[in-house]
Amino acid sequence: MRTVHSLKELRAILRGYRQQEKTIGLVPTMGNLHEGHISLVRKAAEAADIVVTSIFVNPLQFGANEDLDTYPRTLIEDQDKLRTAGNTLVFAPSADEVYPDGLARHTRIIVPEVSEGHCGTSRPGHFEGVATVVAALFNMIQPDCAVFGEKDFQQLAVIRKMAKDLMVPVEVIGAPTIREDDGLAKSSRNSYLSDEERAIAPVIYQILEATSAKIADGREDFETLAQEAGNSLSDAGLRLDYFNIANSQTLKPAVPEDREITLLAAAFLGTTRLIDNISVIR
Repeated sequence: MRTVHSLKELRAILRGYRQQEKTIGLVPTMGNLHEGHISLVRKAAEAADIVVTSIFVNPLQFGANEDLDTYPRTLIEDQDKLRTAGNTLVFAPSADEVYPDGLARHTRIIVPEVSEGHCGTSRPGHFEGVATVVAALFNMIQPDCAVFGEKDFQQLAVIRKMAKDLMVPVEVIGAPTIREDDGLAKSSRNSYLSDEERAIAPVIYQILEATSAKIADGREDFETLAQEAGNSLSDAGLRLDYFNIANSQTLKPAVPEDREITLLAAAFLGTTRLIDNISVIR
């Protein structure tokens, strides 16, 4: 496994693989890798001959008062995990490599509709930063496919629409959420939780499951269900950001006619913001 930091070196290596008619898969990450990320690498290895994992803490997707400066940077540990997972190449560029003219002067991509609401409301500009950096990575690497986790459900929807609308020839693959034994979705931010907070955190998944079971049993009063679930999260000691029940394709509020529904939740434990989701087919 090789690690490169410059676009010039990256393209030279990838050119060699393409001359060998190798297919290329991409796993974009911000590093601080855990089992969830590694599952994406393994899925990419099933879909392509060569797997490129990018590690880049993207400043464009962090808002004011978010954890850009304190976000864990663990390149050495990440390299060890990727080496054993069958990864081929690590691309770890600097911010100057990705944004050579600076953030303020860089072209940005806005993906309408699916980027609105949910995390789009709570984190203004976040998905603009995500879409922009992923589009840049797609152009830098020109992969045949790219794998993203379904834990960031809205992010996956944004990237799929961006690739479709801009006619980017990349297959966007979603991979199932990887969870701890108690149901908590694996996340780099879980490391921020105190022991007491970590004990509370699985309630997010428990409430998602309980609410999805009510929908599977026939309840269609989605607004009331969402309010009940949000109250349960607050009662458990979390500070609610949102609990929404949406059409899985449009991410608009679900209506009784919808057959594919996704429940999306975000809440704070202390200063740590956690997100999760569950999809239901009726």
